[in-house]
Amino acid sequence: MPSLKDMRVRIASTKATQKITKAMQMVAASKLRRAQTAAEAARPYADKMAAVISNIASAAASSPGAPALLAGTGKDQVHLLLVCTGERGLSGAFNSSIVRLARERAIALMNEGKEVKFFCVGRKGYEQLRRQFEKQIIAHVDLRGVRQLAFKNAEDIAKKVIARFEAGEFDVCTLFFSRFRSVIAQVPTAQQIIPLVMEETAANGNATSYEYEPEEDEILTRLLPRNLAVQVFRALLENNASFYGAQMTAMDNATRNAGEMIRKQTLIYNRTRQAMITKELIEIISGAEAV
Repeated sequence: MPSLKDMRVRIASTKATQKITKAMQMVAASKLRRAQTAAEAARPYADKMAAVISNIASAAASSPGAPALLAGTGKDQVHLLLVCTGERGLSGAFNSSIVRLARERAIALMNEGKEVKFFCVGRKGYEQLRRQFEKQIIAHVDLRGVRQLAFKNAEDIAKKVIARFEAGEFDVCTLFFSRFRSVIAQVPTAQQIIPLVMEETAANGNATSYEYEPEEDEILTRLLPRNLAVQVFRALLENNASFYGAQMTAMDNATRNAGEMIRKQTLIYNRTRQAMITKELIEIISGAEAV
């Protein structure tokens, strides 16, 4: 049984941990508002960009000169999984849920006889996937030195993906990230970005018809790479908001658990101390009666 000194040290240690988790919760809460605002502001632009491209692409997808980013390579043998996770932990199941979704997709594809490659954005996803798919990870982008996410970060990632696509290294690219819904709800999401998946309205021919200058193929040649960067940027912003939401929730739970541990440890300490005092009193009284 631990001594009273050991119990006091344990209680003090738990209180120190509680102060740290409380501070981390407050920091995450302060950063969450800005991250959530940025993620919500990026959604309309990304959605409208996808809708416009789908509208243009509905007429150009079947033409012989359609861009490869739209039409694809005509095969789906090699798949690139672009997995975006966080750079830090202490955020509950935020990182592991994204990795789990990507891992399940990779295993399903390999069972179908497909070849799978990974492009990791974020340290935590890279560390988890490396345990099982180390030889299949072809690239890793570390954003730890980035204080504030900018479109340039997503554009650099998009350029690397497009360069590998043009080099014939893969046929299909799927983006994995966590869509921010609320502080307690983050949804792991898989979105195919190469070749582009058109919206149903455009694909069914229900979209409004426009005349374009220059021609659709020339417009798509410029817009498709930018749309890829926009979708990656949106994923990074959604991930950033999801991370702080998950971290805020995780640190709040940790603070509550620490408080419960302190209560139980203090109760055990007081009972043990009372038992020792009672034992000493009994020994003193017994000795006095013996005299």
